[in-house]
Amino acid sequence: MPVLLRQVLQHLSPAEGETIVDCTLGFGGHAAKFMTLAGSEGLLLGLDVDADQLKLTARYLGSRAARLISHNRNFSQLPAVLAEEKIGKVDIIFADLGVSSMQIDDPGRGIGYASDGLLDMRLDQSLEMSAADVLATISEKDLSRALADYSDEPDHKRIANWIVNQRQALPMTRTKQLVRLILAAKGVTENNWKKSPVSRFGKAHPAAQTFQAIRIIVNDEFANLKKLLAAAPTCLAPGGRVGIITFHQGEDKIVDAALRASLAAGDYEAISPKPITPTAQERSRNTRSASAKFRWARKAKTGL
Repeated sequence: MPVLLRQVLQHLSPAEGETIVDCTLGFGGHAAKFMTLAGSEGLLLGLDVDADQLKLTARYLGSRAARLISHNRNFSQLPAVLAEEKIGKVDIIFADLGVSSMQIDDPGRGIGYASDGLLDMRLDQSLEMSAADVLATISEKDLSRALADYSDEPDHKRIANWIVNQRQALPMTRTKQLVRLILAAKGVTENNWKKSPVSRFGKAHPAAQTFQAIRIIVNDEFANLKKLLAAAPTCLAPGGRVGIITFHQGEDKIVDAALRASLAAGDYEAISPKPITPTAQERSRNTRSASAKFRWARKAKTGL
């Protein structure tokens, strides 16, 4: 279920014959619509770090109108991919930074806290260090700072301290092991949490912010996002558009700052004045869209 699809199409305006980059191909929700609107003369370049999903989605999208080229690459490498494919400038660059529901719900990924699995969290399985490796080596100070900066975890110091102390006695290797430690550090139990009013009213699980921050560390998500945003203006054709969907404050701050800086530098002629968020109807239909924010920018129609 693609998030903010109507708003994405409204502001990016994919058209017949255009070259479009979907930097986070995922399950092809946005890409399917892009390809239909680009028509038989259009081209979709799809990037994704998840090699297994990329193969499935490429097969699913194969019958769409536009031609599809897919690459198992991180979007931070977009300029290199364009050079390899001998593609000069593109009309649209799009990225949906959310981890897919199926990835979260797959215990083998170790991304979610709802079920037990190996503490992995790598979106790209070629990465050397899993979440378990990171938690075995990161300093308490760096972990605390990451929990604060990447997910606004209020108990970042206490959780970091408990993790570092725990690993001295027993390595952290499974998701439920980490969940129990976070709950203990916060002074709650799973049963108490499930029975609490905040749980019934939809507040995030106590482990959610820690899991998010660790996933960001493992996949170096903020650094890769900054590289994409820096490269985007040089990859766009005159009149080209870029659109980014984020799912938490840290990502949105990075996107907002980069677009504003590029506007001031003259790289863009217009940017979204504020983030675009889902309607109440979409949030009700797809609860995981609730925190989504969409920002866009447009390059001038004249010039390089």
